[in-house]
This record gives sequence, structure tokens and C-alpha cells, in this order.
Amino acid sequence: MRQRCKRASFEVEAEKYELGKGMEDGFESWTKVITNGWIVADGLVKVTQEDGRIVCPFIQNRRGVVFIREGDYIIYEDGGERHCCGEDKFHDRYHPV
Repeated sequence: MRQRCKRASFEVEAEKYELGKGMEDGFESWTKVITNGWIVADGLVKVTQEDGRIVCPFIQNRRGVVFIREGDYIIYEDGGERHCCGEDKFHDRYHPV
């Protein structure tokens, strides 16, 4: 049976994603992302490399690879775990301390 729950309150650090700051763990080819059908590709950050290839930045956490979308914040928890949070939800879930 479903039950209503509230997220536990804990402090995290957060930073809006910016390309070129080394916030991502790596990049995956746009073609591979689309071909594998891992996720809905709408809004993904896409970077065109010097050779013309288009790649998408990602972070890795215990749930696997998380691709970064336009406007995402990177959430840093104690212990090193990181998550992405969309700008549309960030200000409802997180408040300055």
C-alpha cells in the first residue's frame, strides 16, 4: 500500500552546471545516446567538439550515468554522491542556508 512521505531534510551543496568547469565525469556521443535510447533527449546539453562530433556531458552516481540537461544544478551530498536537479524543481526542493 502506498503511503505519503516527506523527504528528509539535510544540507547539500549545489551549483548550476557550467560547461568548461570540469563538473561532469565525461561526455558521451549524442549518436550513442539516441541510438541506445537511454533517456528522453529533450533539453540535454550538447557540445560540438572541434572535429564536429556532438557529445553530451554526464555524471556518474550509484544509480548509473546521469546526463545533464540545460539549466540543471549539480547537487553534492556529504560522502561525495552527486545528483542532477532540474532548474524547474531546484528552488522548490532546496533553499539557501
